[in-house]
Amino acid sequence: MAWSKIRKSIRLELVTIFGICLLLSTIVGSITDDFFRDRSRYARIDYTGSTDRIVNQASNIVDHITNLKISIGDKVAIEQALSNFSQNRNLKTIISDLDGKVLYKSNNANETQVDIYSTIKNAMEGSRDREEARVSEGKEYISFYPINFTDSKGYVIVSGIPEGQIVYEMNPDPMSGDIAALLTFLLSFYFITNKKMRYVEEVSHGLIEISKGNLDHRIQIVGEDEVSSLANNINFMAQQLKKRIDNERKAERTKSELITNVSHDLRTPLTSIKGYLGLIKENKYKEKEQLDEFVNIAYNKTEKLEVLINDLFEYTKLSGSEVGIDKQDIALNGLLDQLIDELSPISEESNVVITEEFINEKVVVNIDPAKTVRVFENLLINAIRYSIKPGEIKVILTKERDVAVVSVQNKCDNLTEEDLDKIFDRFYRAEKSRSSDTGGSGLGLAIAKSIVQLQGGWIEAKYKNGYVSFNVRFRIINDEQ
Repeated sequence: MAWSKIRKSIRLELVTIFGICLLLSTIVGSITDDFFRDRSRYARIDYTGSTDRIVNQASNIVDHITNLKISIGDKVAIEQALSNFSQNRNLKTIISDLDGKVLYKSNNANETQVDIYSTIKNAMEGSRDREEARVSEGKEYISFYPINFTDSKGYVIVSGIPEGQIVYEMNPDPMSGDIAALLTFLLSFYFITNKKMRYVEEVSHGLIEISKGNLDHRIQIVGEDEVSSLANNINFMAQQLKKRIDNERKAERTKSELITNVSHDLRTPLTSIKGYLGLIKENKYKEKEQLDEFVNIAYNKTEKLEVLINDLFEYTKLSGSEVGIDKQDIALNGLLDQLIDELSPISEESNVVITEEFINEKVVVNIDPAKTVRVFENLLINAIRYSIKPGEIKVILTKERDVAVVSVQNKCDNLTEEDLDKIFDRFYRAEKSRSSDTGGSGLGLAIAKSIVQLQGGWIEAKYKNGYVSFNVRFRIINDEQ
């Protein structure tokens, strides 16, 4: 659980890496200190213990005799004190008067007179050597103390050759462990973070590649932290940019195609109108009947232009965001029945019969009645226009669970998969030989699809065994028997 949290946060990853590197550097620094400590061990002869014994013996004798408060002539007490404190036979102990005459001495001392000045000088030099650890091997060391008796004053002199003791000392380099710890930290941090840094560079290079216009480039997603999230967002951005650019290019192509198609469909009737009006203007007709024929042809062409312009205007409005939908609860049964009655005269003129196959219940949907009438009117007019004559058009109303399905079926010429894919496109006609003279504006099915989708419905075209079927679906909001 904790590792999962760390993997998802680059901040926690860095803190963990920092802790690991710090631990490694501490261990390496400690090992390095131990290694150089062993290498820096050396031996020397130390006289401190021996000189301390000489000094302590002199000091103890002075303190003891002073505490006894005896006179300088109390031979028994003084000799007893010398005997008690002169256990080391290598040390000579002397008690003299102020003139240097030896009054009492240890058994190993032979002097009867001492040079007080030289003794004091040697004692002071020995004390300095002792403090500075410069006591030489074989050189006598003297400890000199004044002593007060009850009736006189004197000196206690303890001397002897210090005995050296071998001691082992360390002289490690204090920087070696610190330097090793610092290098360990830097190197371990570099190697541990190297993989993450390479991934950051990969994300950076991927962003540069995308900025150059290669929107198909994708950055590999590695890990779950903020860097991988950034890479994922960059990929999403590239995908959305590519989609938007593709849509803009498609819209540009569609715009060009629209202009081309509109120009073509406008030019054809305009050429005819201009031609017939030119004949009338130049009086190139034989009789009034021919004049009337020219006028009727020009008028019919004008009506076709009006239909085309109105359809184009309506489609443009439906494709925009300003179109309004006035939805109401409408029974599809009644709406379709009324529309079929209105179109029956047109179908009869075209030698086509429209038949109904409705379920025996009212199917209520929430739609814009005026716009939905336009949908089924376009589908029925399309069926009448392109149905094989004589023929039959079936309008079927069924239910699929909570969805109402209206199918307009008729027999027609063969349709390919490409025709079905493009049949709702603007100005598309399944038969290339058809034009605005033999067909409609080329916008009827595109308008029908836009209206259905604006209302949240679905529309599709299917072809099977010589029959084309346009299926429209709306969600049912209420069933009434």
